[in-house]
Amino acid sequence: MNDPFWVDSSSDRRCFIHREIYGRKFSNQVLPYQTSMGRIESSKDFGIVSMTAIELIHNFLDPVKWMNLFPTIVTEAKTIEVLDSGTWGGSIQLMYEKLHILSPLVEAREFLFIRCCRQLDATTWIMVDISYDIFNEIQSGVPCYSWKFPSGCVIQDMGNGQSKVTWVEHVQVYEKYQVNSIFRDLLCDREAYGAKRWIVTLQRMSERCNFSMGSTYPTRHDFKGVFHDPEGVKNTIQVSQRMVKSFFEILSMTDYDGDFPTSSQVNRVDRISVRENEEIIEPKGFIAIATASLWLPLSFQDVFDFFKDDKTRNQPYNMHKEMLVLEETSIDEMGAFLVYAPIEIRAITSIVNGVDATKVPILPSGIIISPDGRLSSNSDNTANAQNGSILTVAFQILICGDNPTSKQQQFDVVASVHGVLGATILKIKEALGCSDL
Repeated sequence: MNDPFWVDSSSDRRCFIHREIYGRKFSNQVLPYQTSMGRIESSKDFGIVSMTAIELIHNFLDPVKWMNLFPTIVTEAKTIEVLDSGTWGGSIQLMYEKLHILSPLVEAREFLFIRCCRQLDATTWIMVDISYDIFNEIQSGVPCYSWKFPSGCVIQDMGNGQSKVTWVEHVQVYEKYQVNSIFRDLLCDREAYGAKRWIVTLQRMSERCNFSMGSTYPTRHDFKGVFHDPEGVKNTIQVSQRMVKSFFEILSMTDYDGDFPTSSQVNRVDRISVRENEEIIEPKGFIAIATASLWLPLSFQDVFDFFKDDKTRNQPYNMHKEMLVLEETSIDEMGAFLVYAPIEIRAITSIVNGVDATKVPILPSGIIISPDGRLSSNSDNTANAQNGSILTVAFQILICGDNPTSKQQQFDVVASVHGVLGATILKIKEALGCSDL
C-alpha cells in the first residue's frame, strides 16, 4: 500500500508507524483495555535468511521449533488450538508465547494471539499474528498487559535456499511492575523487542541450523584437532544451543519478585531468586540465580572485546580451580552475549566422541551487552556511535543442603549470593576503569 504509514527516524534510520495516519485508516481497530496507559511500539526491518520459505513457515507453526529458532527472545510457546490447517493454502492457530528482554530488570511479555500463515503466490508467504482476548469471553474486565496489533513477516523465497524476510512488530504494552524505568527505557528505545532483533536472531539461527544439518561445514583445520567425529560437532552445537536457551530463560525473574528480596532495595539494579531443580538436564538441588544490570560509558564492542579476551577477562572472574568450560559468544549490531557453563571431563568427552548428549547436566552463566540506544554527536552535528552500553551479568550457583524455607535461611542465602554478585560487579567496574560509577 502507498499510504505513508511508516516514518523513517532521521537520527538512527529506524522505522515506526505514524499513529495518526494509521488510526484514520483503521479506525475500527480492536483495542485492548486501558489504552491510555499503554505504550505503543512499532518497527520494521528486513534481511536475507539462509532458509527457504517453506522451512521458515514450518518452524513458525511448531511452538518447539519457534522457541529453538529464537532462543534469546522466546521463553515459552505453545499451540492452544489449530483453527484451520490448509483450507486457504496455509494455517490458522491460537497460540501463547512469553518473551523476555535482555535484562531481568524489565518484565517479560506474554501474548495470546492468532497466527495465520498463508501462501500468496509461488514464492511469497506471510505470517501474521494478532492478539485475541479469550479471557474477555470468559470474564469481562480481565486486563491485557501485552497486545499485538497485526504483526509478523513477509517471506519471499529467492530460489537458492535463501529468503528475503520483512519483519513488522506493532504492539501495545503495559508495565505491571515499575521495576526500573531507566533500564526499561534505554533497552526499549533500542528496540529490544523490535523487528531488527527478530531479523538478526533469525539470520544467526538459520546459519546455525544449516551448520548442524551439515549443509555448511568447516574444515578439520578449524577444529584444531579437538573434533574427529561429525557427530561430536553436532552434539556440541546442540548442547551449546540448550545452554544459551537456558541462560536467557533465567533472565525472566519479575514473576518471583518478593520471594527472595535482594539486600539492595534502593536502586533495584539486581535480583536474586532460588529455585528447586529436578530435571535431568541440570544439576539436581536448589539453585540460586543472581543477576544485575549496570550502565557503562563504553561501547558494547569494547566491553565485548574485554570479556572475550581471556587475558583481561580473568580480572573480574577469578577461577579458584581449573575446569573445562563450554562457551558460546555472539555479537551483532543489536549487541553481544557470552554464555558459558562448566562441564565435567567425562561429559565433554562423551559429547566430543558423538555419544548422546541430550541428558548432560549443564548450569549456564554469562553476560549480555546491549547498546544503550543513545547517540552522541561529533563536531559536524552528525550522529555518531553509541556512547554507552548496558551490561547484564547473570550467574547460577548450586546450593547444597536442604530447601531454605525459614526466613533466616532465606536471608543467609540471599546475603551470601548477593555478596558474590556485588564483588563481581565491583571487579568488573574496576577492570573497565569505571569504579566511580
